[in-house]
Amino acid sequence: MARIDETREVELAKRNARAMTMTQTDNDPDRIDRKTCRYICDAVGERLQQSMRPEPALSSRLQQLLDEMQRQETGRH
Repeated sequence: MARIDETREVELAKRNARAMTMTQTDNDPDRIDRKTCRYICDAVGERLQQSMRPEPALSSRLQQLLDEMQRQETGRH
């Protein structure tokens, strides 16, 4: 259901951008006004934030091994 809403919202944004492009940017189909551009950028940013998850923390054992490796490398230089 969320994917359908997402697709519908993106399509509405595209239609809105096309309509505003023709009326507010001297009929240049390759340009969109700032308000529409901002809306599209905000929508894309929201989608990215929703889809990107924070990386899980390393297990304590793995962190210990990485710390030990770093100590060994620092000792060599």
